[in-house]
Amino acid sequence: MGRVLMKGCEAIAEAAVRAGCRFYAGYPITPQNEIPEYLSRRLPEVGGVFVQGESEIASVNMVYGAGQTGTRSMTTSSSTGVSLYSEGIAFCASARIPIVYVNVARGGPGIGSIQPSQQDYLQATKASGNGGFQMIVLAPSTVQEAADMTYRAFDLADRDRNPVLILSDGVIGTIMEPVELPPAKTEEEVKANKESKRSWACVGHKLDVAHRSWIQPGTFLPARLEERNKAAAEMYASWEPEAEEYLLEDAEIVITAYGISARIAKSVVDDMRREGKKAGLIRPITVNPFPYASYEKINYGVCKGILDVEMAIPALMVQDVKMGVKGRAPIETCLCSGGNIMRKGTVRKAAEELLLR
Repeated sequence: MGRVLMKGCEAIAEAAVRAGCRFYAGYPITPQNEIPEYLSRRLPEVGGVFVQGESEIASVNMVYGAGQTGTRSMTTSSSTGVSLYSEGIAFCASARIPIVYVNVARGGPGIGSIQPSQQDYLQATKASGNGGFQMIVLAPSTVQEAADMTYRAFDLADRDRNPVLILSDGVIGTIMEPVELPPAKTEEEVKANKESKRSWACVGHKLDVAHRSWIQPGTFLPARLEERNKAAAEMYASWEPEAEEYLLEDAEIVITAYGISARIAKSVVDDMRREGKKAGLIRPITVNPFPYASYEKINYGVCKGILDVEMAIPALMVQDVKMGVKGRAPIETCLCSGGNIMRKGTVRKAAEELLLR
């Protein structure tokens, strides 16, 4: 199949189906409504199940139930709805149930606006639920990446038996771009994937089977919980951070951003380079695990400063940037929030001012 023109939400939905997702439950909320709308039509075509739950809480627990049968399952929401998911996501992490969920983020604070934002960074990377669990969190900057990451997320979730989050925003969710969709899993592949999970899934085991996924949340003895947490820590440590490192070797200013902000920032880097100004970019692709090692590749002998660009006030990712930079260069921020979209001219002005210091 060649390239097609799709909205980001539609590309996410189609990529999920092609990855073998056969269960979806969700509740309407802008700006992600086109994902459930698309899946309500598409899933029945491949023998899947679509449910519009009566609430976000009901929806995430339906996904918990479907996921523990070994079915590739997904839910999506936006910001405030994702907050209501937190208990269900924590249960999935505790029970080691692989699910995928998407946050097409909207503006804050609190309930905020329906316009795009990046104000859910700390929720996504540090506190998606109780108990201190972690997840791989992927941050697309294009519609193509949104599709590719969604497709890949199901494999990551199955590999780790752990939830995976796609942290998007209203820009990526609603713009239309050409996208080359990933290949669709065959029904034989979908069936084989589910069959591979029989050792732990809820599929009618006899009573003497001790490794059923729905038993695990009830193992509350301290020794068992500590053992589980040690195993989880080893898994988290095995994850490989991912980042785009662009023109860092001689960069006198390094712009760092993720998602749609990084896409805007990269265009600023290209413009400055055409004018002979040595700018570079670090774009976290996984915002968890965070790519701290990428900041070791900055040439601090020539770098005059780091510009953290976010659609969030106060800055959120800057806390991780500081941990990566370790005081070796000054860090400034270029910010907007509340549903305002970062502008190229704003980033350019901030970069120029930092370069002149």
